[in-house]
Amino acid sequence: MFIYPAKAEFNRVLPKTKVYDKAKPTKSIKGKFVSQIREIVWKYKLSLATTNLAARDGFTEIQIFEINLRKPDLSSEVLAVIDKAIPYPIFYRLRYEAQIKGIAAYKRPAADGSGKWLTEDYFETDWTDATTPANPLPVALDLKALYERMLLTYIDLPSRNGESLGALVERVSQIRKCRRELRTLEAKMNSEKQFNRKVELNAQVRDLNAQLAILINA
Repeated sequence: MFIYPAKAEFNRVLPKTKVYDKAKPTKSIKGKFVSQIREIVWKYKLSLATTNLAARDGFTEIQIFEINLRKPDLSSEVLAVIDKAIPYPIFYRLRYEAQIKGIAAYKRPAADGSGKWLTEDYFETDWTDATTPANPLPVALDLKALYERMLLTYIDLPSRNGESLGALVERVSQIRKCRRELRTLEAKMNSEKQFNRKVELNAQVRDLNAQLAILINA
C-alpha cells in the first residue's frame, strides 16, 4: 500500500451499473459483483496535476480503487471487467473487515493506437492489518515509470539485470503455467497404476521442474 498525495484524492463511489454499461459483463459475473462487493470507491487519481509527473507512452493517469468486500476473496473475472471499463492502469485496495490487500494487473495501451488497454496477469500482496503503515510512492520521473515501479512491489519475483517489466511479467506467466501443469502431472502420477506410465509421468515432472528452475533463477 502507498501514501498518495492529498491533492490526488477523488473519493467518489463508482456505481456498479456504470461498470456494467461500459464492459457489458455476463449475468454470471454481474452476480459476482453483487455477492462479493459491497462498494467500489474511486479513491485517488494520479496525474500531472496531482503528482507533477508528466505522461509518457499513453500513461496519463493511474487510478486507485478501494473495494469493500462482503467476503475475503474477489474473483479475477470481476477485476477484469472493471479494468475493461476503465481505460487506465488501476491499483486496487481490497478491504474486508479490518484487513486490506493490494492487487493490480499488468496493463498497457494497445500498440495499434486504438486507445484500448490490454490487461494481463494480476499480482497481489498478502492480507495485512488495515492499520499497517503505508509506504511512500516510488521515486519516478514520469507516470509510466511510477506505474511500473508501483507494480514491481506487487511481484514476488526479482527482475533480472536489464529485464523490462513486460519481460518479467511474461516470465511470471510461464512460471504460473509450469506450476499448473506440474500439479496436474503430479495428480496423474499419484493415481496412475501402470508402472511404465508412472515412469513417463515422472520424467515429465522432472523436465518441468528443470524448466521452472531456469525461469525462477535470476
